[in-house]
Amino acid sequence: IAFILDSTLEPIIGVASGISGTVSFDPANPKATTGKIIVQTKSLHTENKGMKDTLHGDDWLDAAKNPTIEFNIKKVTDAKAGEKDTHELTVVGDMTIKGVTKEITAPVKLTYLPGKLAERTSKMKGDLLMVRSNFVIKRSDFNIKPDMDGKVVANDIELRVSIAGGAASK
Repeated sequence: IAFILDSTLEPIIGVASGISGTVSFDPANPKATTGKIIVQTKSLHTENKGMKDTLHGDDWLDAAKNPTIEFNIKKVTDAKAGEKDTHELTVVGDMTIKGVTKEITAPVKLTYLPGKLAERTSKMKGDLLMVRSNFVIKRSDFNIKPDMDGKVVANDIELRVSIAGGAASK
């Protein structure tokens, strides 16, 4: 998961690596998709160590008090078949950042590849599911650096999600 926001001093671009969760997907009924994605707050990092420390600090993400960022799918309002093996969904869910939960709607593209897990891991047999989404959240909605008025650090945070997950065969 990548995050991007702008500021007058420098662009802030980083990634999160501590990602876990579960997505239940049935290609015959994509509107029944459920799931929860969890990101370890301390896994967010930028190449600028000072900015990384700032992001984890009290007035930004307060990683010490808020160890996770979570997105919990509540419902799928639209689902259509895309190109081969893909489904395009509109997902409504609760995003929790810094102890604040807001409902957001995001476009999600799922690519379901039955039997392809071994091609990614070479150890496990099973299915592969790719989850992709690009959307924007407001920094102010989640009390992130609340004393900024958008003139130094932009209020929009762009999120780019690309997650690969698998279901091992039994």
